[in-house]
Amino acid sequence: MQVCHGLDQLPAFRNAVLTIGTYDGVHAGHQAIIQRINAIAEEINGESVVLTFDPHPRLVLDPKSKDLKLISTIQEKIALLDMFGLDHLVITPFSKAFASMDAAVYIEEILVKKFKPKVIVIGYDHRFGKDRLGNIDLLRAMGPEFGYTVEEISVQTIEEISVSSTKVRHALLSGDIESANQLLAHPFTISGTVVHGDKIGRTLGFPTANIVVEDPHKLIPPTGVYATWVDIGQHRYQGALNIGYRPTVTSNGELRVEVFILEFNEDLYGQTLRLILMKKIRDDKKFDTMDALVQQMHHDVSEVKKILTI
Repeated sequence: MQVCHGLDQLPAFRNAVLTIGTYDGVHAGHQAIIQRINAIAEEINGESVVLTFDPHPRLVLDPKSKDLKLISTIQEKIALLDMFGLDHLVITPFSKAFASMDAAVYIEEILVKKFKPKVIVIGYDHRFGKDRLGNIDLLRAMGPEFGYTVEEISVQTIEEISVSSTKVRHALLSGDIESANQLLAHPFTISGTVVHGDKIGRTLGFPTANIVVEDPHKLIPPTGVYATWVDIGQHRYQGALNIGYRPTVTSNGELRVEVFILEFNEDLYGQTLRLILMKKIRDDKKFDTMDALVQQMHHDVSEVKKILTI
C-alpha cells in the first residue's frame, strides 16, 4: 500500500476506485467498503484508493468533541488499512477551511482533479462539503459530466447490530473488549513507548513495561486488568495489562498503562510495543496488603493463560 500525505504530489492513479471517510478503527463496515473497492478495481484494471483525514474532522469542527477519543491513531489506522489489500491511502490535513468548501467545488477540485476516479464508493450516510450538504445524490448528478459512476454501500450489520465507530467506542469505554473486537472484526490495539517507571512491580516478582501513549486523543479503556497479546518486533507474547491508578502502592492519582509480559525478561526501554486487547479480567481495586496484591496478580496471570492459550 502506498501512503501519500497531502494532495499536492499524488501519483497518477490508474482507473481509481475511490472512497472517502475517517475510517476510525477500520471496523467491519469499513472493511466491507475496502473489499468492494478492491473488487471493482480488479474488475476494471484499476487501483483502490482511500482518502482520509487527519486530524479527525470532529476534533476540528465541533468544540464539544475536543474530548473525542479515537479508536485508532493515524499510525494504527495506516497499519490496519495495509492489512486489507488497499493500493493507495491518501491522508489530507483537515481544517475549517477545507470543510467550508462548497460541496460541488469539492467534487470537482478535489475528487475529480486530484484522483480522476472511475468509480466512487461511499457509505450509506456519507456527507461532505460546507454545512455537510454534499451527499450521494450530488455525487451521482455530477458523475456524467466528469466520467465517474457512484456506488453506495448499505449499512453493515454484525448479528443484527449496525456497525459504527460510535458503537465501538461505547463498547471499549464500558470495558466490553469482546464486543468491540466483534464490531471491529479485528482486535483493538494500543501502541506506545516503554518508559522508566518506579519499578515496584519488579520487587513483587512482576516486572511491568510502562507504556506512554503519545496521542492524547487515543481511546484508553477503563481501569482494570486485561488479557493482552504483546507484539515486540516480530515476536508475540502473552501479557497481563493493567490500566489504573495503582491504589495499593501509590496515591499520586496518575493513570498508568503497564503490562506484565509472560515468559519475558529483557530491557525494553525506548521500544514501541503493540498491545492487542482480548478480554477484561477484572476491575482495578485497592488491596489491604501487598501480599494480597501479589496473590491476585498470580491469579490474573493464570486467567491470562486460560484466555490466550489456543
